[in-house]
Amino acid sequence: MSQHAWILELRPGYEDEYQKRHDEVWPEVVSETRAAGIRNYSIFRHGLTLVGYFETDDLERSIRMLNDGEANRRWDEYMAPIMKVEVDPSTNFPFLLPLIWRMEE
Repeated sequence: MSQHAWILELRPGYEDEYQKRHDEVWPEVVSETRAAGIRNYSIFRHGLTLVGYFETDDLERSIRMLNDGEANRRWDEYMAPIMKVEVDPSTNFPFLLPLIWRMEE
């Protein structure tokens, strides 16, 4: 199992809309994300900064499946107007943060 995090940014004034859209996240997006092997996925917000965290057993497979997923493609298009997304061109996925330290149970 590997752990991963990303940072993205909301456009000013869209904080409530971002929350609303995630309160109503499409079931097919959740299904595709689970099918891609993503688990324990969380998103945190501090002002306009979003921090995502997830776990997977095979990062390359997970990214490939998310990039190929129809629901995730539509979700990305739906969210694009309210977010600033910086994508790693080598993965077509948000830049992932390096894990520096982890405290086990």
